[in-house]
Formats: sequence, structure tokens, C-alpha cells
Amino acid sequence: MINKVGQIMLYVSNQDEAVNFWTEKVGFQVVAEEDNGEGMKWIELSPTKEAETSIILHNKELISKMEPELNLGTPSLLFFSDNLDELYNRLQNKDVTVGDIVDMPNGRVFNFSDNEGNYFAVLQK
Repeated sequence: MINKVGQIMLYVSNQDEAVNFWTEKVGFQVVAEEDNGEGMKWIELSPTKEAETSIILHNKELISKMEPELNLGTPSLLFFSDNLDELYNRLQNKDVTVGDIVDMPNGRVFNFSDNEGNYFAVLQK
């Protein structure tokens, strides 16, 4: 039986730029970096050391060659924040594309785009 989400795999065109985006702009940290010595490299990121779920950045081009039938589309991720306004302002100050903050029945939410044009959302309940 599944009891939690462990890792989310994001397939990106440029791993170095993606690491920079998630660490320098969003505030995640690198948890691990693996390289099998044969061109396969992946980087694990998380918002905190205590986070139960992490993001794994994979090279989209390499994965598509290894597994052509795999769906490499970006998942629709919803992050939670205790201080939505502070995060929103920080992302804007780092030239991240952000949408308007919207009041929803379950809380306040906005979306943001990474350096490859993928959109993610943040919710404060």
C-alpha cells in the first residue's frame, strides 16, 4: 500500500540551469547528486532537509533516448507555503515569471514558471 509520495521526477533540457533556478530562485537545496559515469546524471532537490518529498532532475534528451515511450511532460505540481506573500515577492525580485495571487475557496494561490516555461502553483491555506 502506498503511504506517501517519495520523489517527483522532472525531465529538463538543461540540468545545470534547472538546479540554479530551484536553488537560487525558489530556495530549494541539493540533497544528492548522482552520476553513473555513462552520461546518466540526476540531481535531488528539496525545500528543506526534513521534507518527505523531493524533486529529481533528469536530462530529458537522454531519458527520451533510453525510454522513448515514457511521458516526459512536466507534472502539475502544487506546493504549499506558510508565507505566500514573502515567497511571491522573493520570486518577483529574482525575475521569476509569477501569476497574480488569487483567493480560492481553499486558500490563496499563485503560479510561477521555471526557466524552461513549465508552470507550478503555490497555495497558502
